[in-house]
Amino acid sequence: MIQKNQNNLAISQEFWKKEGKRIDWFTEYTKVNESNFSQGHIEWFSDGILNASYNCIDRHILQGNGNRTALIWQSNDPAVSKKISYQELLDQVCAFSNALKEINIQKGDRVCIYMQMIPEAIVAMLACARIGAIHSVVFGAFSSTALENRINDSQCKALITQDFGIRGLKLDIPMKDNADKILDNCPSIEKVIVVNRSNNSINMQQGRDIFWHDFVMNQPRTCEPEKMNAEDPLFILYTSGSTGKPKGVLHTTGGYLVYTSYTHQKVFDYQQGDIYWCTADIGWITGHSYIVYGPLSNGATQVIFEGVPNYPDFGRFWQIIEQHQVNIFYTAPTALRALMKEGNSWPQRYNLDSLKVLGTVGEPIKSPEWRWYYEIIGQSNCPIVDTWWQTETGGILISPIPHQTELKPGSATHPLPGIFPEILDENQKKIEEANKTGFLVITESWPGQMRTVYGDHQRFIDTYFSQAPGNYFTGDGAYVDEDGYYWITGRVDDVLNVSGHRIGTAEVEGAIGAANGVAEAAVIGYNHEITGEGIYAFVTLMTGIDPSEAIKNDILASVAKIIGPHAKPSVIQFVSGLPKTRSGKIMRRILKKIAQNESDLGDISTLADPSVIDSLLKK
Repeated sequence: MIQKNQNNLAISQEFWKKEGKRIDWFTEYTKVNESNFSQGHIEWFSDGILNASYNCIDRHILQGNGNRTALIWQSNDPAVSKKISYQELLDQVCAFSNALKEINIQKGDRVCIYMQMIPEAIVAMLACARIGAIHSVVFGAFSSTALENRINDSQCKALITQDFGIRGLKLDIPMKDNADKILDNCPSIEKVIVVNRSNNSINMQQGRDIFWHDFVMNQPRTCEPEKMNAEDPLFILYTSGSTGKPKGVLHTTGGYLVYTSYTHQKVFDYQQGDIYWCTADIGWITGHSYIVYGPLSNGATQVIFEGVPNYPDFGRFWQIIEQHQVNIFYTAPTALRALMKEGNSWPQRYNLDSLKVLGTVGEPIKSPEWRWYYEIIGQSNCPIVDTWWQTETGGILISPIPHQTELKPGSATHPLPGIFPEILDENQKKIEEANKTGFLVITESWPGQMRTVYGDHQRFIDTYFSQAPGNYFTGDGAYVDEDGYYWITGRVDDVLNVSGHRIGTAEVEGAIGAANGVAEAAVIGYNHEITGEGIYAFVTLMTGIDPSEAIKNDILASVAKIIGPHAKPSVIQFVSGLPKTRSGKIMRRILKKIAQNESDLGDISTLADPSVIDSLLKK
């Protein structure tokens, strides 16, 4: 084991020494990996000097590509879109960078960005990176309280927001008003910059608040990029859905940029001239890594989308792919399930022949939606890259590589070159047996790895390095099949123990989803007098399908066939929808309380659609 790890370390050093040169350095590194998992210390390219904004914009212009389209902004209104070239992007970033410096934002200062998917959000991120400020992006649909907690945890000096958000039928999401509710409780905020997105009237506090267009007026369109050490912080991003104090994941500059550039090109087989579209929001790590830093560092042309997949109808995604001739499409299984539920007629109205690669992110994709995605959207011609990674990993760790990896629906397949995972049992011993679920760990560091929890390094050590010393503990369960393919079974705290059998919730949900008529399922464990823990399934059905005993029987038969009789749910409850956060994450805490007949459901303010609670309570 020791010798194997030494070999992996040597391979890792050589591999990343070469890949590190894919970006431009003001001072090239001589050191590569000086990380030590046993101490919770991560360090890459530590004597290298660079700038992330320069790598995402300037270097492409210097190569003669200033007129290349960087961003194709598609607004909520299907009739409105605009293109921004790399030169135009640089002009806007430099102007905003100069304005930030004028209000005394300096290297190391924290800046909060609370915005929807508009070009100014990306400009703000790149401007912070240009002058060495640390951006903290807060998802634009988060509540005032969530915004307050994140601003105060990192002591942000400025807030960048917009008057109103526009998404789907919601034309007046009061973002500036949401911020105003809590700014008196955020003493570190000195200035608030506001994009006038909707032209609606808002309150502007004299001396503190300033509109974006006034802020950048008359600013020079040149700004020298700050020279940043590879280990200087680039951003803080707070993980969603956690209880208690928000956890600020901190990523640094050099390793993160190398890793996002590498994985964006490798996983999506990105070639110059391709039109790339990731449907994520910049409020999540997917938006940071695969909308901003990965694609732009590679000189990509990409779509960014302000709207939602069901406005003005359920064909919106497919209409955008046709309109902008998208070649690479990256979205979440939760969106695919919602669209699949509406039938095949929507995508079949549009010409999707431009597509070359399809991707999924956010959770393990289950077989029914994988096959629908492959056969209906990709017309059985496009490889699907089912990507596994986390906010903490910075980028994709396990994924197929297009046209190289033989696909298995529902499997993340193999680790990328330079990544060394293992499956451990409860005694921290490596599981050699095929198809036996254990804890997924990564045995060697990689450049995109988070460096710490902002302001609480001990929490970083306790969370990621104490459970399996000498490894990064992912918190996910997984198994490797007889062909060496990795299957992610879900969070280890989502693992059920039924009569001594360890069963991943994702496995059960996948088996339920394979039954005819099922659109989506979520399962949780509940106290069972016979088995100790029983399986309670909440199931939504396809549009036009009514609950029946026949469907229940089909579900039970499907689970028994795919997993085994021991995994059959004890209770199946048909519901109109599942309780999800605005990012699409199912709030299992609420489902568990309902299954246990608890009346106090706790805080439901972060639900995307609180009305689903009524359906859930009707047993």
